[in-house]
Amino acid sequence: MPKIIILLFISLFILNCKVPEARRPISESSGSFINESVVRNKALFEKQKNKIITLIGSDSTYINSNSGFWYKYNITNPNSEAITPNFGDLVNFSYSVSDLKGNLIYSKNDNKTQNYTVDKEKLFVGLREGIKLMKTGETVTFIFPSQKAYGYYGDEDKIGTNVPIICNVTVNSITKK
Repeated sequence: MPKIIILLFISLFILNCKVPEARRPISESSGSFINESVVRNKALFEKQKNKIITLIGSDSTYINSNSGFWYKYNITNPNSEAITPNFGDLVNFSYSVSDLKGNLIYSKNDNKTQNYTVDKEKLFVGLREGIKLMKTGETVTFIFPSQKAYGYYGDEDKIGTNVPIICNVTVNSITKK
């Protein structure tokens, strides 16, 4: 009798020690929504890019950045020793925002003078990248497609969904960390 009980426990132990099987999802996603979204976003960018290129026209002072926006220097700092901001530096700047037709959305007074710690504070992507190109005393006009500006959600106030914008930015000072 004790041998039967021992055999029963051993067999139960062996049966319960099998490797657990992975559970399969109830429904499988094909990824078509993401693929369609990529196609829509590429088409939107191309449409906005064409509008921006038409707006710029033959103005050769505009530079096409590697980051996907356009800019031109209105006032430059000729000092060759002047610095551009890096991670953690404090930048004091002011800026205005317009739509592609030149209609003012936010004036420099509306936005007030800003203090921004580079890459440590929230700022929309294009402006965050654009400020890194500037030196103290410079004024630059940036033209941002919507994905570099406020994107799909806008600013939830005056800037709507997928709106490309023009920003005129002046860097007042740069304080190294």
